[in-house]
Amino acid sequence: MMPEAETASRTAKAPGRLGKAIIRLLMRRARIAAIDDIADRFRLVTLEGDALQGVAWLPGQKVQVAMGSAFVARTYTPIEWNAEAGRTCILGYAHGEGPGSAWLRDLRLGDECDLFGPRNSLDMRPLHGPLVLFGDETSIGLGYALARQDRMRSVSCHFEVGDKADAEQVASALDLGTVALFARQGDDAHLAQMEATLPSLVQAEASFILTGNAGTVQRLRHDLKRHGVASNRIVTKAYWAPGKTGLD
Repeated sequence: MMPEAETASRTAKAPGRLGKAIIRLLMRRARIAAIDDIADRFRLVTLEGDALQGVAWLPGQKVQVAMGSAFVARTYTPIEWNAEAGRTCILGYAHGEGPGSAWLRDLRLGDECDLFGPRNSLDMRPLHGPLVLFGDETSIGLGYALARQDRMRSVSCHFEVGDKADAEQVASALDLGTVALFARQGDDAHLAQMEATLPSLVQAEASFILTGNAGTVQRLRHDLKRHGVASNRIVTKAYWAPGKTGLD
């Protein structure tokens, strides 16, 4: 889930006639089948419904969940999708007091929601060799999806996080495997620590997926280019930036 900067009411406004029409035409109805609070501010949410059956999905694709209106939605990266059962799962991270965080915190079993997608966000199919994911709390679900896509492929994750103990708890609950966690520091010293891991990964001919904070994505991409990594070995997606509601 993407961090949010704005403050919003915890009660979603009912959609108007136009919003209802768009929801019926474009969105899939789902209900909340399970909620697992695996760490502070992290919720593993299972959604199911007939409209989720027969859906083609690839790791890295996104869904957008309507926050009471077709025109107000928040973006999530499914960590898995069972097209036969009509079931998908998202790892939500409640950050701030915006509508997405409020929706995540207020969810109850049996609640219904409308979602748009899945559709393309990150296409990692052209990438070769070991995969290295850099990101933050909003990227952990993607790490899980990548690790489960091909269990024979090496996937390592590097996350900058606000609470290292919570992130360790999430990584353990999801059995992520190779994960390096970097606690955020006010002077961004942790980013230098993340950059220090790059040379050995470059030598291993890894491909890189850069996600999360726009500033971190830009900095790491610049450093990879400095190390001579070709553009076709780098995929980027900025999920959020300070002061913005999300970059989708």
